[in-house]
Amino acid sequence: MTKYLIEGGHPLHGTIEISGAKNAAVAIIPAALLVDGVCRIENVPQISDVTLILQILRELGADIKTVNRTTVDVDCSHIRNRQVPYELARKIRASYYLVGALLGRFGWAEVPLPGGCNLGGRPIDQHIKGFVAMGAEVDVRNGLIYAQVPGRGCLAGGQVYLDIVSVGATMNIMLAAALAEGMTVIENAAKEPHIVDLANFLNSMGCRVKGAGTDVIRIFGRDYLHGANYTVIPDQIETGTLMIAAAATHGDVELTGCIPTHMEALSAKLLEMGARVTESDDTLRVRGTLCGYRGVNIKTQVYPGFPTDLQQPMSALLCTAVGTSTVVENIFETRFRHLAEMERMGARVRIYEQTAVIEGVPQLHGAAVEATDLRAGAALVIAGLAARGTTEISQIQFIERGYEDLVGKLRAVGADIQMVDVPVEAAENEAQIS
Repeated sequence: MTKYLIEGGHPLHGTIEISGAKNAAVAIIPAALLVDGVCRIENVPQISDVTLILQILRELGADIKTVNRTTVDVDCSHIRNRQVPYELARKIRASYYLVGALLGRFGWAEVPLPGGCNLGGRPIDQHIKGFVAMGAEVDVRNGLIYAQVPGRGCLAGGQVYLDIVSVGATMNIMLAAALAEGMTVIENAAKEPHIVDLANFLNSMGCRVKGAGTDVIRIFGRDYLHGANYTVIPDQIETGTLMIAAAATHGDVELTGCIPTHMEALSAKLLEMGARVTESDDTLRVRGTLCGYRGVNIKTQVYPGFPTDLQQPMSALLCTAVGTSTVVENIFETRFRHLAEMERMGARVRIYEQTAVIEGVPQLHGAAVEATDLRAGAALVIAGLAARGTTEISQIQFIERGYEDLVGKLRAVGADIQMVDVPVEAAENEAQIS
């Protein structure tokens, strides 16, 4: 078993380059299925979710070539299988994008229900609503999503109103609509940066997508899409996580290769707490304060509101802010489980349904804790960096899903963090004791 071992109390100082966006890459790579040709995708993050998506495409018959550390050529000309392997799909939430891509190109898809982090109910009913509006028949049974166009024909453009703002449904419907006959309209669409990135990639392949970044997106389907070269945007959530880490350790960190406008909701909260945030072109600089941070109130919202993916990392910073902070989670229903782990470190927290009330304490203390999902793990890393003493984080496979070389990047700016292997027997004994 591999764990993170963190000796806290070291301010972060230096420069970190931001990697490609996880949430964009895991949709852009499946989009290559729509093309009978080669797509070169650059700035691909080296994370396990991307590795899994590429492995699934290989299993379907795609030819994947690694050009360099962050660039891959994806050739889906010879797809021979449209049944996505269960063992791979169950490990990643983004596997549902394969339904839209396969259905759009072939008129038929069989994909296991997705896995990934357990954040409560994340139904795919809005995805299905979109596919049905374009003429597909969809059935979910025995843990599989069966989707097909009657007579194995082509999807037709449709009008889709999403009952809730859903990033996954918006992107999945875009994928399916790219090769549909006519225009598809998505109303009440999500507006996140990675949706705009997917739209730009589809446009680079010859599709015509308008309105991405607004709540109405129009996709004008094409008979054929061609290969393209495309660069994935920087990761908004990695940027935010490292901004919070800089503040939590009272450090001074410059983040390069990011998009500051994507971070406005977080930057505003950090400024409100007392941190210093400055920006220029593709760079953000975060400087902490030794005077103590003020508690703030946060409500997660769809973009451009405060991101749910930064709620957990931000709560780690709030644990030592002066006064009382309130965090309202409006997106996912079980996104406070990390706070129970932080209580092991001395945090004072009360949870009322979708609201967490955090009473700031002067200092967190290192402890043995467990990551329960991707962003919860990132929050525990931040807490460990800011804590006094040693923090040991298990279940780090969740963290590795979404952050490229997090240990290496943090060590480069002064963190005392390492990845250690613990014999399984020792880990089991620790679990029994705790």
